[in-house]
Amino acid sequence: MSADIGTLGMKLTGRHTHTEGAVLPNPRADQLDRIYMSAPDITETEIDAVLGALRSGWVAPLGPDVDGFEADLAHREGRQHCVALSSGTAALHLGLLALGVRPGDVVVTATMTFAATTNAILYVGAEPVFVDCDLDGSINTDLLRQAVETQLAKGRRVGAILPVDLLGKVVDHASIAAISQEFGIPVLSDAAESLGAVRDGKPSASFGAAAAVSFNGNKIMTTSGGGALLTDDGDLAAHVRYLATQARQPVPHYEHTEVGYNYRLSNILAALGRAQLRRLDTMISRRQAWRHHYRQVFDGIRGVELFGQPDEGPDFRDNYWLTAVLIDPETARWTRDDLMGAFTEATIEARPLWKPMHQQPVHQGREALVDGTSDRLFAQGLTLPSGSVLTQMDMDRIDRVIERFCA
Repeated sequence: MSADIGTLGMKLTGRHTHTEGAVLPNPRADQLDRIYMSAPDITETEIDAVLGALRSGWVAPLGPDVDGFEADLAHREGRQHCVALSSGTAALHLGLLALGVRPGDVVVTATMTFAATTNAILYVGAEPVFVDCDLDGSINTDLLRQAVETQLAKGRRVGAILPVDLLGKVVDHASIAAISQEFGIPVLSDAAESLGAVRDGKPSASFGAAAAVSFNGNKIMTTSGGGALLTDDGDLAAHVRYLATQARQPVPHYEHTEVGYNYRLSNILAALGRAQLRRLDTMISRRQAWRHHYRQVFDGIRGVELFGQPDEGPDFRDNYWLTAVLIDPETARWTRDDLMGAFTEATIEARPLWKPMHQQPVHQGREALVDGTSDRLFAQGLTLPSGSVLTQMDMDRIDRVIERFCA
């Protein structure tokens, strides 16, 4: 899932200070009072890093900060190789190509995701088959197995399994790996939303043959736009790096034997990413604090539950990217849209959970194995302001809206 839940969440708020330094002022004075769902968290640390990259002369694509960012990220996620790219979508696209997914193949994936996941499948000419999720948003592994068996029984080649980490929680990769190994199907993990999370003691991007992460504007950390593919397979990483630089052959002139892409991350954006990565744990802690605060705020309000409450312990950790609530209208006597309207009136950004892919008009008629869970999550789920840039004053405003609405 390599794009944001809201484009508005990409603007700097200019209203907070961290120990690392003050953020840049927001040039849009008319937007200062708006509370965004997940605005970028930029401090003097990032500003100094970008200025350093500019002053180094490495302004064109690639450079020492790209190399450093790849090494830093690979080390953090427990991978042997990392390729920094222009977006998480690019990482998914090239990951599928490098894994050998070809036109006519099936890729079994989650229906509860953003369009970028499915778009990447279509880019390579494959056909997505959608699978429903559990109540925590993770792909339903019983349905996943059934979907794989059904496609194989039809004589179709399943080129990859593409699970998606939703709102910062890592899926059940142990069960997915068992299916992958039994049927000999590679896993490309869409970890766009889960960087910094842990499951079974392992970092979120350490699962699968390869994993894609995103650094889009309102992700847990940002490079403005950007992403990366992480893997332990050196040949796969080299092929992705080759494809991402227009598939140029290693000769003095421009020679191309296959179609390539202009997908590499710039050195300036990589410098921003290195600074953000150093602050990632601090940003996660702030989002965790807001998650716990929301749990207290909604405790005791009939018909409302926190979505996807995380397992917390030494072997499990959410990254708390976004906090969402589920609203049962029959019990609460009001709907998701009613609460969203109250936030909108107060100039506070809140949005529904993802509309499942099997409901999207562009995918009408595609195969889906669903049981109604993702439909319910979309109908009842509301995502709330969750960013590490939020201040106590912001949260007080949010609390007052909830109090007045639920009174």
